[in-house]
Amino acid sequence: MCKNYPSNVSKEQFENIKSILENTKKRTKPRSLDLYEVFCAVLYVLKSGCQWRMLPKNFPKWQIVYYYFQAWSKNNDKEPSVLQLVLKKISQGISYQ
Repeated sequence: MCKNYPSNVSKEQFENIKSILENTKKRTKPRSLDLYEVFCAVLYVLKSGCQWRMLPKNFPKWQIVYYYFQAWSKNNDKEPSVLQLVLKKISQGISYQ
């Protein structure tokens, strides 16, 4: 379980974007880690500017967090990335439907 860092989003905010993040890639087996913790770790790196390898130990392994960051950051020229989309939704307080 990750600590309560200033960069974290609330569980309620995360529930509004969870389905967007989950649909980024196909699941071939049940997910064994908490996407909330992964997302909060990504936010921690973005907010603090720390290196991936310097993530606090209470977050998932940095390699996993970086993997999801890369997957969520992919975009084409016509649409924003998943990460850009969810950060915009969080900042605007828009719930995903």
